[in-house]
Amino acid sequence: MSMLDIENLGVAYGPLKILKDVSFSLEEGQWLMLVGPNGAGKSTLINAVAGGTAYTGRIRLQGRDITGMRPRERARRVGVLAQRSGVGYAYTVEDVVRLGRYAHGRDPKNAAHIHRALVQVGMEEKRDQSVLTLSGGELQRTFLAQVLAQNPDLLILDEPTNHLDLKYRQQVFELVGKWLQTPGRAVLCVVHDLSLALAYGTCAVLLKEGRVMDRGVPKKVLSRENLLSTYDMDVAAWSRRMLGQWNDM
Repeated sequence: MSMLDIENLGVAYGPLKILKDVSFSLEEGQWLMLVGPNGAGKSTLINAVAGGTAYTGRIRLQGRDITGMRPRERARRVGVLAQRSGVGYAYTVEDVVRLGRYAHGRDPKNAAHIHRALVQVGMEEKRDQSVLTLSGGELQRTFLAQVLAQNPDLLILDEPTNHLDLKYRQQVFELVGKWLQTPGRAVLCVVHDLSLALAYGTCAVLLKEGRVMDRGVPKKVLSRENLLSTYDMDVAAWSRRMLGQWNDM
């Protein structure tokens, strides 16, 4: 089943074209890694899918054009973790996570979804703590719990391990992998760490200057030739050199 279809997507701010005729599909059970250098248009693409910016072209969610969906319906189906999240009020951790259930109204399962999400991200013991007292990593995990509490069909993550230390980076990606095992789900994820894209992605889209350079399985998309033309450097050689420092540890 196709979860997301993007056809000839374009986004422009005045004369500046950010995305140019971007097209790809995301199927049920897939974890699509959206990769590319800074300024490639990755976050803009996610913002368009989330309904946060005007665009040309067509975006369909589970076969339906998203322009025909009410915000509440879209919020039930799509969960978005932005790269930068913040709050200016002294909500508790649980308050923030509870907002993820807003679109579900008075669903009797709300409490169970909130509790499970808090446990999944390791924030259950801090559920009554003010978010203003949290570290950057703890706040990011709180917002991840909010998205998981939504129980969406499509999970959209923009640099999900931003601000997280190594332990929680590993836990977050393992958690998303387990979340994806439930039928009827898919993940669209922006990452800068190409090793994570190779390790966890089932498919990938490589962007440069708003255009799709390649799409398909990660090992094909992230070939040495593709990365050289996209990043203007030998990414594979540099990555091997960095990893080689651990050989004698």
